[in-house]
Amino acid sequence: MRTLLIGLIVAAAALTACDKARVDKLEEGVATEADVRSQFGEPAAVYHAEDGSKTLEYPRQPEGQRNYMITIGADGRMSALRQVLQPAVFAQVTPGLDKAQVRRLLGKPARAQAFPLKNEEVWDWRYLDGNENRVFSVTFDPDGRVLDTASAIDPRELQQGG
Repeated sequence: MRTLLIGLIVAAAALTACDKARVDKLEEGVATEADVRSQFGEPAAVYHAEDGSKTLEYPRQPEGQRNYMITIGADGRMSALRQVLQPAVFAQVTPGLDKAQVRRLLGKPARAQAFPLKNEEVWDWRYLDGNENRVFSVTFDPDGRVLDTASAIDPRELQQGG
């Protein structure tokens, strides 16, 4: 078990280093959608806006601790590159939002788990808060609307032995 945990940590660190190199090659207002796709590949989802812009979703879950939303303006140039797994964005997840709205804010979760007896579903995202590995959770009601959110230390950090 300990070897598996060490392997996951090494893989996540390598992914973070690769992402930093990719991000450093993209300049807002200069990079095109083709440049973004060249660095990050095909997005997991594309969100179109009424103004002609679109946002490309690049999740790094389940083992990474970042999810990127990259906005391409109507002119075809990158206008924003955001790492969305952070407290300021989590604060926007409020009761009543639906699953699509949460996905649009945070990207693909690391895990989705149904709780049939409670008639709820919980989505989790792994993220880094300073040097602390954490998990942000969103609980949805039977209609797919946010009931509650929570943040806790990543349970993998609490595992002992191996």
